[in-house]
Amino acid sequence: MSLAPIVVFDLDGTLAETAPDIMRTLNVILTREGLPALPYERARELVGAGARALIERGFKVSGRPLDAETLERLFQDFLTIYAQDVASSSHLFDGVLGAMDALTGEGYALAVCTNKPILHTRLILDHFGIADRFASVAGRDTFPFFKPDPRHLTLTIEAAKGDPKRAVMIGDSRTDIATARAAGIPSICVPFGYTDVPIETLEPDFIIQHFDELPAAVARALDPVAIAS
Repeated sequence: MSLAPIVVFDLDGTLAETAPDIMRTLNVILTREGLPALPYERARELVGAGARALIERGFKVSGRPLDAETLERLFQDFLTIYAQDVASSSHLFDGVLGAMDALTGEGYALAVCTNKPILHTRLILDHFGIADRFASVAGRDTFPFFKPDPRHLTLTIEAAKGDPKRAVMIGDSRTDIATARAAGIPSICVPFGYTDVPIETLEPDFIIQHFDELPAAVARALDPVAIAS
């Protein structure tokens, strides 16, 4: 049986706007620790590197030192609180469902490869009713490796029975681009996700402004002539 071409998505800031619920959880932690809550407008500079980094950044903004033992305790608290309500204020980006329908109709398998813990990943996908669209779903703790290690991506593709020679990574950050590049897989990025610098400065293979553009971009990404140009 031949392997299917595959499109692998990051989750936070790529498939979905999840920052509202992530920031809400962070603010529960901060206020409980006697620190001021941070506005949602700070999300894009704080979110994107995982919960530990988020907590560290939140404390840094507030000017309070944070030792390793306290960080680990707050990280575990964050995971518990977040799991209780992962997506009530989150939403899929416009055009995501239509793009997935189009790609599936063209014979692509779909997968998710994210550094979010698999528990929270599955809760979010279930919340949006899209879990069954993906041939495989991999979180930070699914394999012994996580992005930017390319094995996180290649093992996700393998689990989906996808063809690594006809695979594309869809993301929003330097981590996604670095992972795809290390795996020898083209990357397509969105500019509206969670990145500390403009996405074009990170030089993904392609950038789309809206998910309506994704099926055509995937076709171009798998065209050696388009990549070379």
